[in-house]
Amino acid sequence: MTIKEIVTMLNDKGLTTSHGTKMTINIVTDMLKNRRYIGEYRFKDIVNKDGIPRIVPQELFDRVQEVRAKNKRAAARHKAEDDYLLTTKLFCGKCGSFMCGESGTARNGSVHRYYKCNGAKYKHNCDKKTVKKEWIENIVVEKTKELLMDENVIEDIANIVLREAGKENPALTVLKQNLSETETIIGNLLKAIEQGIITTTTKQRMIELEQTKNELELKIIKEEMKRPTITKEGLMFWLRRFQKMEVVKKEHKQRLINSFVNSVYLYDDKLVISFNYKEECKTVTFKEVNGSSIECFGAP
Repeated sequence: MTIKEIVTMLNDKGLTTSHGTKMTINIVTDMLKNRRYIGEYRFKDIVNKDGIPRIVPQELFDRVQEVRAKNKRAAARHKAEDDYLLTTKLFCGKCGSFMCGESGTARNGSVHRYYKCNGAKYKHNCDKKTVKKEWIENIVVEKTKELLMDENVIEDIANIVLREAGKENPALTVLKQNLSETETIIGNLLKAIEQGIITTTTKQRMIELEQTKNELELKIIKEEMKRPTITKEGLMFWLRRFQKMEVVKKEHKQRLINSFVNSVYLYDDKLVISFNYKEECKTVTFKEVNGSSIECFGAP
């Protein structure tokens, strides 16, 4: 359980207020790392390991510190992953493994960031070289934007989105089917009443069925209202915004990649970009980009 989860639990039990949440986090953090609970007493530079009564077993305290360290590393790792725009989209062309973001510090203190094949790192069954982060990300962004400069592509994407949006929501299909079945039961029950087949539960059953029908009709209306009104002109206007976008900010690059790039396979002499558009692929040779494949490789 993380500190935030503990605080949430205390909030749910009414033991903290929204104004006191930050203070509570600090208090809980201090409690989790306070060595007084294992009997350790400190006065300036003097430490007495059995100076006060032990409250928490040493084993439990050590496990808590391990969990805290793990959570801290996980948070840092998640933040680092956010900075690598091709995370989960970049694959090794040799072995098919994910290529994940890494960084290293050179002797002069400069930080180098790159992608490395998981097969080469963990399984040692691949000799794929690392590739510089900015270099490959910029290529993918550039080629994706080039794709969107084609008005035929813009129109095709708009048509695909409209076609998908026109498909009925599966939940709506189920609701309509349930409504049809309910109406059929009501119709059969009315026929039975007309024929004089009436029991003590007939009236109650009719009331229940009518209530079910009303509820289903209301759910169907709500579900249909969730579907946004999309026009081809509106879609094409939105797509053309990417044509004018100055992709210098990380957020803009990430939006472009998330919206249109399905996967990128990196080979020694080329990369193949697969787009979320008619299974369209773009092959880019390194000679086409900068005339050489040497500069893009290499970790510190």
